[in-house]
Amino acid sequence: MTTLEATITCPQCGATSIETMPTDACQYFYECQACGGVLKPKPGDCCVYCSYADVPCPPVQESRSDCCRIKP
Repeated sequence: MTTLEATITCPQCGATSIETMPTDACQYFYECQACGGVLKPKPGDCCVYCSYADVPCPPVQESRSDCCRIKP
């Protein structure tokens, strides 16, 4: 069963927010509601949820090989 809600934590200010993750795409940018900082995925991660949330994005949870990983 795929988890669609994740708690994302801003690395700049430490604020957390519960968000619903998209099921059909990866989210490359996220604006922190507390400090306004814009989060981007860490190198090697496909999205901000894989980098900063308590659960990875739905495509990664489902182990899809066609996840939107950034290709070099």
